[in-house]
Amino acid sequence: MPDPRRILLIGQDPILERLRASPQLAGHQFETCDGGVQALQLVRTRDIGLAVTDPTQPIGEDVALARELRAERPGIKVIVLGPAATSQDIIDAIRSHVFACYTPPFDADDIGAMAASGLEMPDWRDGIEVVSGLPHWLTLRVSCRLVSADRLVRFLTEYQTELPEADRHALITAFREMLVNAMEHGAGFDPEQVVEVTAARTERAVVYYLRDPGPGFSRTNLDHAAVSNPPDDPVHHLHRRIEKGMRPGGFGILIAQRVADELVYNEPGNQVILIKHLK
Repeated sequence: MPDPRRILLIGQDPILERLRASPQLAGHQFETCDGGVQALQLVRTRDIGLAVTDPTQPIGEDVALARELRAERPGIKVIVLGPAATSQDIIDAIRSHVFACYTPPFDADDIGAMAASGLEMPDWRDGIEVVSGLPHWLTLRVSCRLVSADRLVRFLTEYQTELPEADRHALITAFREMLVNAMEHGAGFDPEQVVEVTAARTERAVVYYLRDPGPGFSRTNLDHAAVSNPPDDPVHHLHRRIEKGMRPGGFGILIAQRVADELVYNEPGNQVILIKHLK
C-alpha cells in the first residue's frame, strides 16, 4: 500500500516549492523528479501516496501520466496541474481517476488542502463516475462523501468557464452547498449512496441538476436552514442545527436563491435545477 505521508512533486515550477511549504502538508515527506519517466521509476521503487504533476505540461499529457502512475501503483492519488484545460481535458481527467485538477492562478494552500484530504484516505475509492461526458453535457454519479463534493467542485470550476470569474465563483459556491445538502439530507453522508449530478450549458445558460437518493423534504419545515431565518435574526437556524446535531451550515438554499437566476425543485424535493443565464 502506498505510504500516505509521501508526496511526489514532478517538475521545477515555483508552485511546487510553495506547495512543499504549505502548512496543510507539514510533517509529510517529499520526493522530487524532473519528469514523467523519472516519476514512473520512483513509484515502482518507493511508496508514494500522492503525486502532483508538472504545471508546465499540457493537461492531456499529465492525465496520460496519471493513468500510468496508477497502473504502476493503483492506490496512488494524482493531482494534475496544467497551464490550461478544455472541457474535454476535465472529462478525461475524471474518467482517468485523477484526484483533482488545477489551472492558474494556482493557490498553494488550496492545493495543499486537497492533497491533505487525499493523503488521509488510504482506502480511497474514486467516488465519481462519468455517465455522460460531453463538452456541453456532463452527467456524474457521486458518492456521498465530503471529499467527493470538494473534488467535484474543483473539476466543475475548470469545466465551466463561460461565466465571468466572480459569477462563476458564486455559482459554484451555490452548487456546492446544494450538493452537500443532497448528500447530507438525502443520503446521510452514506458513501454507498450516490447523488446524480448534471452540468450542462446552452448558448444562453449554465445549468446544474442534482438528484439525491432520499425521499425529499418539506419546504415548509426548514427551521434548520438560513432561508427560514426571521429578518432580525440571521443566525437563528444555527441554534436549531445544534439542537438537531447537524453540521454547521444551512445556507445552501439561501445562497442558491441569491446566485441562480432560476431555482426549481420537483414535488418531493429530491431533485433541483439551478440555472444561471449567460449575458
